Amino acid sequence: MRLIKYGHACWRLEKDGKVLVIDPGIFSEVEALDGADAVLITHQHADHLDPDRLRSAPADLEVWTCEAVAQELAEVPVKVRTVRHGDAFEVAGFGVRTFGEWHADNHPDMPVVENVGFMIDEELFYPGDALTVPEVEVPTLLVPTTAPWLRLPAMVEYLRTIRPARAYSTHDALYSEVGLGLLDTWLKLEADKQGADIRRIPVGGSVDLP
Repeated sequence: MRLIKYGHACWRLEKDGKVLVIDPGIFSEVEALDGADAVLITHQHADHLDPDRLRSAPADLEVWTCEAVAQELAEVPVKVRTVRHGDAFEVAGFGVRTFGEWHADNHPDMPVVENVGFMIDEELFYPGDALTVPEVEVPTLLVPTTAPWLRLPAMVEYLRTIRPARAYSTHDALYSEVGLGLLDTWLKLEADKQGADIRRIPVGGSVDLP
């Protein structure tokens, strides 16, 4: 299974000729959806969900997401499937389980929205905008590294709680080049401490998962 990084919070998984895309929002490249068989969307914020982009996708594209996003996509001609915490399903040859219900606390004047994390093929966990700890082993974690709702100590504690063999930075478009350099340093410190592959994959870069 190949994991490819697109802008900010968007990822693409390729396996056996099938393509699964996670959170193609407004900060990710348009080509992330090229040839996609299915899409997973964690929550309704624009950096994870771009209804206009999905509106131009093929009508048979399957989109699996929470109820709030499904409502936003009611007029978009794609096949929307609603999931919640504890569900399990198969799509495009990938086995998926869902964990989590709510976005992390954000600005005090912003409501907390639904957020569902996805565990894919019992290998890769993407929590969306939350620090959800699933009740299963997580070999590979996509770890949020910058956000209005996230502080560095919380990110480090999340990595130390999950203790994945591999963890790759997501939700990182808010960093400047200077900030990305600092992020790389922090991730290397944690990688050395845990003896794990913890790092940032540049946009357009990829890694092959077991």
